[in-house]
Amino acid sequence: MKRPSMTKTKDNIYTGDGLYGIFNDSFPPILDGVTLTVENYVHWLKQMGHEPCVVTPWNPVSEPIDCEVMKFFSLPIQSRKPYRYGYPKLDPFIWRKLRKTNFKIVHAHCPFSSGRLGVYVKKKNHVPLIGTFHSKYRDDLQHSFKHVPWMVDIIMKRILNFFNACDEVWIPQAYVEETVREYGYKGPLTVVENGNDFATRVTGDISEYKAEAKRRLGIGEDEISLLFVGQHIREKGIDIVVDALKLLKDKQKFRMNFIGTGYAFDDIRRDIEQSGLSDRVTLNGVISDRDTLSNYYAAADLFLFPSFYDNAPLVIREAAAMGTPSVLLRGSTASEVISDRNNGFLTEKTPESFADLVGWLSANPEDLRKAAAGARDTLVRSWQDVVEEVVDRYDSLIRRTK
Repeated sequence: MKRPSMTKTKDNIYTGDGLYGIFNDSFPPILDGVTLTVENYVHWLKQMGHEPCVVTPWNPVSEPIDCEVMKFFSLPIQSRKPYRYGYPKLDPFIWRKLRKTNFKIVHAHCPFSSGRLGVYVKKKNHVPLIGTFHSKYRDDLQHSFKHVPWMVDIIMKRILNFFNACDEVWIPQAYVEETVREYGYKGPLTVVENGNDFATRVTGDISEYKAEAKRRLGIGEDEISLLFVGQHIREKGIDIVVDALKLLKDKQKFRMNFIGTGYAFDDIRRDIEQSGLSDRVTLNGVISDRDTLSNYYAAADLFLFPSFYDNAPLVIREAAAMGTPSVLLRGSTASEVISDRNNGFLTEKTPESFADLVGWLSANPEDLRKAAAGARDTLVRSWQDVVEEVVDRYDSLIRRTK
């Protein structure tokens, strides 16, 4: 597919057929599910011959990426390191650059500083704006502003104003609508799923691939292999996992790998050491290399995710692609895609429930294999397939707006 002709002026401003603006408050080196979504949007838009442009807060550490990136002034968020908050009002250059850039559409994946810039571009450049509702923002704010709780309602009003300014609001799965309505948004919603860059990594029978991954990580055949990938924050129920491991300590042979970082990381490490679990539990920190990360997913028998916080976590689909079913909380937003014991497992938010389920599945491996196969069949969709749908939706909205 031929790439559209694009040129830069002396002010580094794009002219030509137009850019797909992808706006988000997090971008590498910050790693989370929304960042990964943005990266895959950019990658596959480029592969399909389009020109994306990322607008994101400045970060002192930058990673090379093959597309235009506009950065604006930011400061670190002390309570949520390594995240940063953008302050475009303190940046004298970003406004003119946005006005003079030929965007054909803007897709904001965050309602905060980058989202407000998206609204600005919509109004000044007269282009359509899409907003995707990725996270339970109130929970994030309640943690960040626990010493000034009155700020939460003020910022939630701004978030609602952002979504009301959008031409379309997308959600990654249908059950997220409940949260969006709780926040006060009354407009129409469109479900656009997230993809999975592990979707085509292994085709056919995955059992030997998983066995080899276990051998590489030194996991014994008599051990059940457990995994958690994500921010190490209490909102994700990570304490439930640690407490369940304590209950399993004298009952079950297991190996547990934690991957990620967050404000609770040091507390979790101390708890594991004090509980005498260091020989069976490894905190790996952030693993940014996707080949290495896929190896951990493949080596796991179960992905533990006791979170009411998440909407449609990518990690569940990544685990599914590598033949690893997830354990989720019954009634959580994330659990909408899970049919208990068919493509994953549902349980209560207690350490005892998690420990009992792990013990039962260790003794019933056939049920584990059935759920693993179901997860691969029902939860895995490639990012290429998703972005092809996204481009169709972009172009349809552009035509309707014109």
